[in-house]
Amino acid sequence: MTDKQSKRQKAMLEIITAEQRIEVARLAEMLKISRVTLRKDIDILEEKGILRHEKGQVFPGSSDDMNNRLTYHYDTKRKIARAACALVQDGEAVMIESGSCCAILAEELAVNKRELRIITNSAFIAAYIRKLPQAKILLLGGDYQNEAQVMVGPVTRQCIQGFTVDKLFIGTDGFSEQTGFTGNDHMRAETVRDMVKQAAQVIILTESEKFSKQGLVPLLPFERVSRLITDSAIPPEKERFLTGRKIRVLKVPL
Repeated sequence: MTDKQSKRQKAMLEIITAEQRIEVARLAEMLKISRVTLRKDIDILEEKGILRHEKGQVFPGSSDDMNNRLTYHYDTKRKIARAACALVQDGEAVMIESGSCCAILAEELAVNKRELRIITNSAFIAAYIRKLPQAKILLLGGDYQNEAQVMVGPVTRQCIQGFTVDKLFIGTDGFSEQTGFTGNDHMRAETVRDMVKQAAQVIILTESEKFSKQGLVPLLPFERVSRLITDSAIPPEKERFLTGRKIRVLKVPL
């Protein structure tokens, strides 16, 4: 794939994810490309399961599909992951929960750190970094969720209890000043809470737009969060709220 094609597909996915459903003709106009070129890109991305095309419209693939989630705001997620990577030392053991920012963090760690052990419940993350020479992965067992490619449930809880780490990195689906950071899947939320018990520091990685959303179930209370790494578009009132609860907020530029 050429750089031009890659940038075009990235821009295309940003629009589709933001709009959720858009006509092919309008998308071609927004990207300033021909419908023929656009349809070639649509075919490539539909084959990968990243988007769907039906009756002259395109819309995102499954919201749980990690390949789809990775492409959205990729550059911002990469900056967040690099900032998180800088907090980790060579030779450390860290726990990483499922999520697109977390997957990119795992890649950054596997490339830039030495003798690092990554403990994760994400089969996607394990596969995503499996070919990187520095990657030492411990994949937790449990009940497998096919779309999200994660392990959850009582077996996962038992596996987690065998480890103690300094840092746990997690993502979030939303935020509420009443309940804290939130998720959309109760089984994965339970697994996050089990991981939190085994970590000295909990670090949340998320784009700022998640502060305008609210997930279905609470992930963890504010007092268990040590640090948030997000982008500079976080609403000032949300940043003040978090720092008032002694959560360190690190912002990366958009």
